Amino acid sequence: MTRILWADDEIDLLKPHVLFLEGKGYKVITVNNGREAIDLATRDDFDIIFLDENMPGISGLDVLNKVKNIKPDVPVVMITRNEEEHIMEEAIGRKIADYLIKPVNPSQILLAIKKNLEERKLQSQNASQTYQREFMEIGNMVSDKLDVEGWKQVYRRLVHWELELEAARDETMKQILDTQWADANRAFGRYVSDKYLGMLSTTGDGGPVMSHNLMRRIVLPELQGPAPVFFVLIDNLRFDHWKAIAPIIRENFKQDDEDLYLSILPTTTQYCRNSIFAGLLPSDIEKQFPGKWSNDEDEGGRNQYEDVFLEDLLRRLRKDVKFSYTKVTNLQGAKDLVDNIPNLMSNKLNVIVYNFVDTLSHARTDSHVVRELAEDEAAYRSLMESWFRHSPLWDALQRISEKQAKVIISTDHGSVRVKEPVKIVGDRNTTTNLRYKQGKSLTYNPKEVFELRKPEQAFLPRIHMSSTWVFARENDFFAYPNNYNHYVNYYRNTFQHGGISLEEMLIPLVILSSK
Repeated sequence: MTRILWADDEIDLLKPHVLFLEGKGYKVITVNNGREAIDLATRDDFDIIFLDENMPGISGLDVLNKVKNIKPDVPVVMITRNEEEHIMEEAIGRKIADYLIKPVNPSQILLAIKKNLEERKLQSQNASQTYQREFMEIGNMVSDKLDVEGWKQVYRRLVHWELELEAARDETMKQILDTQWADANRAFGRYVSDKYLGMLSTTGDGGPVMSHNLMRRIVLPELQGPAPVFFVLIDNLRFDHWKAIAPIIRENFKQDDEDLYLSILPTTTQYCRNSIFAGLLPSDIEKQFPGKWSNDEDEGGRNQYEDVFLEDLLRRLRKDVKFSYTKVTNLQGAKDLVDNIPNLMSNKLNVIVYNFVDTLSHARTDSHVVRELAEDEAAYRSLMESWFRHSPLWDALQRISEKQAKVIISTDHGSVRVKEPVKIVGDRNTTTNLRYKQGKSLTYNPKEVFELRKPEQAFLPRIHMSSTWVFARENDFFAYPNNYNHYVNYYRNTFQHGGISLEEMLIPLVILSSK
């Protein structure tokens, strides 16, 4: 039974309220002064405390302070006739659960109880019931003939319900959602297999926003405004990760737009990010910048010339603007970025590439400690949110928000938690990525992959005359028959990227402005 402590020097006048609550099944213990309230709170347990602000002797605020020191987790509702703002602010500053102005009616008291003690339960019930109503609607969308915009809607709704059901802690509905998510990814894999080459061949602005036209269609048009533009690319930022950090960012920024765009294949930094800054697809980059494009078999770094590609893109599009390019790969670089924000304000365009999230994803694969911290999607989001709130990146964004500026936050690709192994055989020059393979002599089941025997159709470099590219779909990952069980057990449930899934290919694109 829920136990309530109610302290008010006029408690006898509130007898009808007490009887009303007892009729609802609550146990109400009443006192008429602050001293007794403190004594009872010290030696007994209560689920919620109602406290009159203006009692003789010890004031309600002093009682609140002592009760919070004794039982910091018990919600306290302050009741007062005093509507002065400084009283409200002081009570709120001392972490009251609610603030009611006299005269109060029984319904107000009941609402305060339900809000503070039953909110999670009521929200859980509502979330579960609403998802049950939407389940069929989402299923019908998935089975329909969707275009990219349709798939964006499906993905947004799936992410929304994942977050809602996670907060509601409804494991039954969460399992149903997982099944629906798997169905959606299966259908999305078929869609990409059928439509991807056509999307790449679409000229002009008729096709979807993708990696190679992101700068031209989204970022550079923002330069027409008076404020400096900061394009912040957080490597490997999934849409649900954005949703986790969005409330933090909105403390300092207005959200002008939130969208998704489609990454190219393979969904890896080497291909997607180079394509973003060059404004070209990979095979065109290889042709236009001989010596600056590295294939999978080549030694050395594969993203060393992003600033060169960006400068060339601005020149080709006749954007004669002062710009900067900053890549952050370590803590010192992040601190230097924070210190340099005032200087960057003089540039019309500032590109910031922040590499932490992708590093975290790879660390989760290789480190048992990190894998335990980010066991599943919910834990991964929580870790991401905690990192961001305390990161130099957030410090840098807060500094930007102090001036009038436009901020575009996006990424190059996402990642998916892989579960099902797909057997493949290749020679020693075959790429090592778990979500795509490129090689001369690949053996696999064509029904299990998206294959490209003519990579030039997907604007991918042909490394050998007999090169074939294959991509894993849904939550599959490639595994070699040699030492198969060890390999599968090691990589199952890790976050990988390179292939075809909603989580990898539909990625956040957010436009913000300073408040």
